[in-house]
Amino acid sequence: MTIRVIIVDDQAMVRAGFAALLSAQADIDVVGEAPDGRAGVDVARSVHPDVVLMDVRMPEMDGLAAARAILNPPVGGTHVPKVLMLTTFDVDDYVYEALRAGASGFLLKDAPPADLISAVRVVAAGEALLAPSVTRRLIADFAAQRPAPRRDPSLRLKGLTPRETEVLELIARGLSNQEIASRLVVAEQTVKTHIGRVLAKLDLRDRAQAVIFAYESGLVRPGGV
Repeated sequence: MTIRVIIVDDQAMVRAGFAALLSAQADIDVVGEAPDGRAGVDVARSVHPDVVLMDVRMPEMDGLAAARAILNPPVGGTHVPKVLMLTTFDVDDYVYEALRAGASGFLLKDAPPADLISAVRVVAAGEALLAPSVTRRLIADFAAQRPAPRRDPSLRLKGLTPRETEVLELIARGLSNQEIASRLVVAEQTVKTHIGRVLAKLDLRDRAQAVIFAYESGLVRPGGV
């Protein structure tokens, strides 16, 4: 199945470069572009993409506001695409807020072309994209600056088994499924099963929200190793 993508960025050169790269892939079709967040929301609602590549800082409407609008469609709207935030900074307040709003992850603009292509495929498949090299810095930094929500999320941890809690902690520390499997000496499919149960029990959308939940619940402490 072809992955339908739109690119929202205020720099024409960036849009053109990303479009050329992605359109060259047999399984990816760039179906729209927009120069700012407001136009991006309109394009997303008209062409119904599978993935939205969203710049963080733009005129008219920034990427965070646009991501929220796309991920929370008006009553009657049924199609909700995946949103992948693009940023020039590896630690960015806007990106953190976007993850909390439901974005599927983030990607640095200077990432290798292969990483961009892979990122689109990963989020289109329903996975979250959190680069291990910057996950700890991004989440820990802002979790340290923000109080936990009033509703104590630590109470929800009690519904997890010890192994599920352990898997959630390793996710929050930036480990991939393969790395978690190696650490726990289990099959990678077993790890995927545990993650699925964690998300279901905690009523979380994806891996990105699981990471944030782990910090806000106190399971993982900012700056911990």
